[in-house]
Amino acid sequence: MAQRVPSAAELGRNADPFMLHLYAALAEKERRLIAERTKAALAAKKAAGARLGNPRNLDRAGNVGRAALIDAADQFASGLRSTVQAIRSNGAITLESIAIELNRRGIRSARGGKWHRSSVRNLLDRAELRT
Repeated sequence: MAQRVPSAAELGRNADPFMLHLYAALAEKERRLIAERTKAALAAKKAAGARLGNPRNLDRAGNVGRAALIDAADQFASGLRSTVQAIRSNGAITLESIAIELNRRGIRSARGGKWHRSSVRNLLDRAELRT
């Protein structure tokens, strides 16, 4: 309902809040039914003795995933290196003042949120800018 899914464009010009509410309720019910069917199918398969998941490549998949996350974080930090240096040269030396300036400039953190002292500290450590 809050996301107005399905969109009013799909429903046409005559879509009103009541229709949106009905579609949202139906979508929620279908999501719940899918989840119940999936859980029941997995439970039945497990009860039949099947091993769920793929434990053979779990370590390798975890290592590949971690390496990708570390690489993305390193690239993000190096992309902000010059911005942080400019902010510092303008007098912002504390973690909080750097966070305030990053937020003021509209620069989002790696996860798309606001900057805080701890996220600035992590950025400086990763970009090797911590003094």
